[in-house]
Amino acid sequence: MIRNAILIFCLLVGLPTTAQVRWDLATCIAFAKKNNIQVNTQRYNQQTAQQNYYLSKSAQLPSLSGSATQYFQKHLNIGSYTLNTALTLYEGGYLQKDIRQKQLSLEAANQNVMATENDITLNIIQYYLTILLDKETAVYQQNVVNTSKAQLEQGEQKLAVGSVARKNVTQLRSQLANDEYSLISAENTIKQDLLSLKQLLQLPTEVQFEIATPDTIISKSEVPSLAAVQEYALNNRPEVKENQLQIQVAQLGLAKAKAGYYPTLSVSGTIGSSYFNDISGLGNGFYKQAGISLSVPIFSKRQNKTNIENAKINIGQAQINLNDTKTTLAANIEKYYLNAINAQSQFTAAEQAFKYNEEVYNIANQELALGVSNMVEYLQQKELYVQALQQFIQAKYNAALTIKIYEFYYNQQ
Repeated sequence: MIRNAILIFCLLVGLPTTAQVRWDLATCIAFAKKNNIQVNTQRYNQQTAQQNYYLSKSAQLPSLSGSATQYFQKHLNIGSYTLNTALTLYEGGYLQKDIRQKQLSLEAANQNVMATENDITLNIIQYYLTILLDKETAVYQQNVVNTSKAQLEQGEQKLAVGSVARKNVTQLRSQLANDEYSLISAENTIKQDLLSLKQLLQLPTEVQFEIATPDTIISKSEVPSLAAVQEYALNNRPEVKENQLQIQVAQLGLAKAKAGYYPTLSVSGTIGSSYFNDISGLGNGFYKQAGISLSVPIFSKRQNKTNIENAKINIGQAQINLNDTKTTLAANIEKYYLNAINAQSQFTAAEQAFKYNEEVYNIANQELALGVSNMVEYLQQKELYVQALQQFIQAKYNAALTIKIYEFYYNQQ
């Protein structure tokens, strides 16, 4: 199914499966919602719940069956044909409660699909922003390598005319090798994280997958109040609604169990025709009959009482599940709120630190080129610059991720 879906996708965008398709975040999320195994598993559960609902509604209808019998013996031929129908008139309200219970179970299954889609969405957001972080790290690391190459080229020119010591040039070569190693590591990290996202999307191996880089990354944004997000989530998140519905399902289970104490009243009817043919002659007949049946429970060997007690237990368990879901959800939102606040503060600090270290690093490059700075001071400043760069990129995408996750609990987009 997934393989066919991606082939269709490639045809729609006019690309062969071997071409490198760039997916934006919205495309990744939409594709996962449609094709992810966990989501589709819940979707099949929803379809099962829907069929159970249809079956429960049909239980109100009368049954109808027919039969035909034909016997052949020597000098004897006997035939019989009948139609039978039956309808339950009263069963303590069991059927109506069962229909409502199955309807609520279907609604709960729908909410479960949405909750699973939300989980997959958050995973994709995290992977997507991580890859963007990796790619920006690689870009900056490439700039560092380019600078190191330029410094080494200048150093070798000075060495050729005897204006710099061989030791300094050797240090530049060593630094270039280290920078190239860091660049290779950054590029490998991109490949590994792309593979992880591709596997989460469950794309076939032959698809060359790449993500699109957005024009801007929002790392600074007004953080919605904790109270507002918690209130919205506790009233609107699908995992909460699902557990609320499960309580109603359990309560209807109790009502159904109590219906076991009530009598069942039903009517039935039969019409038929029969004939026989033997050596003595031909005979036939048509008959019809109707009946009413009343079944009164007297002693069920504790079956009804056990059903009621188990239904009460199910109600209590459903209530516990709802409380646990709400508690966990509120705690997670508070954690994401603090993460968003702290991440934006860290990003602001890292941005300033990177700005000043970059300025000092540029000055150090100029001084080294002019020969007014020694190699040790230059390499120390370069190390500080690389550290500030890494902290800045990490803080930038961490801030973007935390605010994205926090806002997702507010608007689920």
